[in-house]
Amino acid sequence: MISGRTQLLPLLGDPTHTVKSPMIYNPWFAHHGIDAVVVPMAVKAPDYAAALLHLLRMGNVRGALVTMPHKISTLELVDAATPVARVAGACNAVIRRADGTTLGDQFDGAGFVRGAQRKGLDFKRTRVLISGAGGVGSAIAASIAQAGAAELMLHDLNPGSADALARRLAAHCPDVRVRTGSRDPAGFDVVVNATPLGMNADDPLPFDVERLPPGAYVGEVVMKSEHTPLLRAALARGCTVQVGTDMLFEMIPAYLEFFGFGAATAEELRTLAEVRY
Repeated sequence: MISGRTQLLPLLGDPTHTVKSPMIYNPWFAHHGIDAVVVPMAVKAPDYAAALLHLLRMGNVRGALVTMPHKISTLELVDAATPVARVAGACNAVIRRADGTTLGDQFDGAGFVRGAQRKGLDFKRTRVLISGAGGVGSAIAASIAQAGAAELMLHDLNPGSADALARRLAAHCPDVRVRTGSRDPAGFDVVVNATPLGMNADDPLPFDVERLPPGAYVGEVVMKSEHTPLLRAALARGCTVQVGTDMLFEMIPAYLEFFGFGAATAEELRTLAEVRY
């Protein structure tokens, strides 16, 4: 029930017909009697800056969720951003603070790290290979660095993207050794596919699975199927795997905390969700 006190969280993107997160957030709000709602709003790129700033002036808009193609441009529209958002070069959440200023953050990486930690992975002193230095890969790299990894190897089909991410990590996470250029998984404790490879049946594997160390932790961001070809191959090698939807369901509790709505668990969200992956 929408009331005059309902707190709105617009989900801004273009297009929005494919977004499924409102069907995760809103059942959770309803179950806990929280007078809030996530509302998808399709905004074209030329209109986005004005739309975001006007929405955040509305008294019952607590903040905004941001999806493609607006994550990168959001970083330049907020008054402040967290180190993770700065490393990622993008924001997917904005909150209006008590003094009226805006803070941007990025939770893709938090979702990935929380999912791994809940499976018992301790990132401290680990060697991590990440393929894909776009917004998602950058956020994952930042969160893994903050979780205590010893070394990050970054690979991207555009070497400049990996190099730029390495420079941002050096500025914000100086204790982590960062290298670029290789996607050979041999010798790494954690291997992450942060590319779209796996969305289509004929996609090549993002890594040479024969080089995966048995016992490595292999994570995926692709959500089209639970176990992508990479994860099936990793399981056959004796690796522990993390499916793409783990990142989504683990990041939503981080969003809820950011917006001040309280704590949730991934299990509860999956149970209540009106969407199945």
